[in-house]
Amino acid sequence: MSEQRINLTPTPYHRELVDYLRSQERELWDWFSSAQAKTEYTESLRLALLKTTYRLDADAHPDLVRSADEAKTALGLDFPLTLYQAQQSDQLNASLYYIPGEGHLVLSSPLLATLTPIELKSVLGHELAHYLLWQREGGVFLIADRILQALADDPRSAPPHEQSAQQYRLYTEIFADRGSLAVTNDLNSVVSGLVKVATGLHQVSGASYLKQADEIFAQSKVKTEGLSHPETFIRARALRFWAAHDPGAESLVTAMIEGEATLQHLDLLTQLRLTALTRKIITQLLAPKWFQSEPVLAHARLFFNDFKPVSSIEPGVLETVVFEDPKLREYFAYLLLDFVVADRELEDLPLAAAWEMACKLGIESAFEKLLANELKIKPRDLKRLKQDASETLKQAESASAPILDQAGSVQ
Repeated sequence: MSEQRINLTPTPYHRELVDYLRSQERELWDWFSSAQAKTEYTESLRLALLKTTYRLDADAHPDLVRSADEAKTALGLDFPLTLYQAQQSDQLNASLYYIPGEGHLVLSSPLLATLTPIELKSVLGHELAHYLLWQREGGVFLIADRILQALADDPRSAPPHEQSAQQYRLYTEIFADRGSLAVTNDLNSVVSGLVKVATGLHQVSGASYLKQADEIFAQSKVKTEGLSHPETFIRARALRFWAAHDPGAESLVTAMIEGEATLQHLDLLTQLRLTALTRKIITQLLAPKWFQSEPVLAHARLFFNDFKPVSSIEPGVLETVVFEDPKLREYFAYLLLDFVVADRELEDLPLAAAWEMACKLGIESAFEKLLANELKIKPRDLKRLKQDASETLKQAESASAPILDQAGSVQ
């Protein structure tokens, strides 16, 4: 149990997005930080809960309250928790309403009658793990959650804001599932509880469902299509890796939640990484002195207004880049094409350099297609370009290299 608690930390995605919002959305961060505990919100929440629920106190529900207290203790939490049963709800569910210094946990539908005691404790642990996350480090993960929700709900926001809010919610559910396991230390019961909540069944085998999840992943790569919660089979598999202390657990979860980067579904972090990669590609492409003409540099500054050319290429930066998404390959192919035509006085040199860069990035096919469609380059000319590109660039480098006299001074 204690070993699991030590590992119950925010996911890398939580931390990266908090860092991003702090640095890139500073005004929003400061505003939400100052407004996180408004009295109006607190009082209206309490009143709404009293109107729409039945309060479950210790006198009438001692076992439930004891389970909740044990779950709090297992997570290292100490705060007043009020339990409720929702009225007029047909869906099995539980929800935690967070107020700094107190929590309100609402059970929906016949959850108490459907779950075994340990499954119920698992569900309580899941909801209390939300509290654990939100109160950590001065509430930074709650602030990030509220900023992302506000951005996603704003019609002026860009798609990456909505994508980031969605993925942040999904990772929060992964974290909360780990809270269930930290409380119960029983993987099968946690999984059976998840399946019962999802299906409404009264009899479920967690072990059988874990095997079912394995069958799904044995047939193909799987990425979640969930908007607020990952699919149950993804949650079960993620839990098993974490329970086994698998060193690759976070990478496996990332693959299931985010999948391969696609141009149409960028979140803020992937957008930031692709922007940085775009800069690196332009910087390396324009590293040769002969390529640094005024028209070319002016075009580079349309991408990055502070762009400055370098005198040497940093080795190994682009060697591990892989683009699975056809739209991303097309984007970078067009990026290279831009610099092929930026300065016509350079003749075929930019084309040779761009071809070599396309090969390094593994986007030769996409780039070749653009050369044929956009520049109308014929197959035989393209074949000659491929054959001569390396030698052409070597000659250009030699011609632009400074000449040294016998004493080693530049002439």
